[in-house]
Amino acid sequence: MLTLLVCTLAGVLDSTASLMIKLTLLNIIIETKTNGEKMKLIKPVIGISGSILVNKGDSFVGYKRVYANQDYVNSVLRAGGIPLILPFTEDVAAAAEMVRLIDGLILSGGHDVDPSLYGEEPLLKLGETFPQRDVFDEALYKKAIALRKPVLGVCRGLQLINVMNGGSLYQDLSYANFIKIKHDQDDGPCRLTHTITIEDDSFIKTAETPYRVNSFHHQCIKKIAEGFTVAAKSLDGVVEAIQKITADVFVVAVQWHPEMLSATNANARNIFEEFIKAVSKMK
Repeated sequence: MLTLLVCTLAGVLDSTASLMIKLTLLNIIIETKTNGEKMKLIKPVIGISGSILVNKGDSFVGYKRVYANQDYVNSVLRAGGIPLILPFTEDVAAAAEMVRLIDGLILSGGHDVDPSLYGEEPLLKLGETFPQRDVFDEALYKKAIALRKPVLGVCRGLQLINVMNGGSLYQDLSYANFIKIKHDQDDGPCRLTHTITIEDDSFIKTAETPYRVNSFHHQCIKKIAEGFTVAAKSLDGVVEAIQKITADVFVVAVQWHPEMLSATNANARNIFEEFIKAVSKMK
């Protein structure tokens, strides 16, 4: 007899102690009875870092909502994982404890990374930052690494991973004198706008050539983090993907948004499928 036990972590808990007491809230376990023994049949649970959306135009002006884009959820499901949105909180200890509930972590897109994290003053073309989310995502990332859980960074996620490991960013593409391609497209999210080249030892698997991506960023990597290698570049030299893969670490990140493409694009689906494979292997 199959018993499906499904509990979800909903909302932000008030304290670390509260969270630790309630760690049992998330159990996605299918139990089968075989000679009195329990066998776990579980798909990998993938945490997706959430952000805050502030209401501006209705009766709840200023009201804050935790969110993550639906495309991340669908991409994880499509690749064979179980998505779990990790709600933004300023309680760093609680954020770290959330990571115990998951098997792999996706650091999603969003605001510009605070340039003070890589030793720079804010320049004129820096976009909006969200320093509290930088702290939240850093807590998630560090705990995932400590627990040997794979990490996938997307857009801002790539930039933050690079910065957290000692790298730096161009605060705007105009500050990099080698940019020739339009990297912040005006078209919809599913439009493939420019080509990238894949390195020989890259985690990226090519299903369709040429490898074309969508592009919604105004910053890029300046100095790559120590211990990481370039996995892909655009034709004008922008770092489009990085990786650090060892026996105990699987951290990969892309500058574009494969989650927006995975429903129709095989290359984008492969990003999530390879990530889920790595998560399953390291569980």
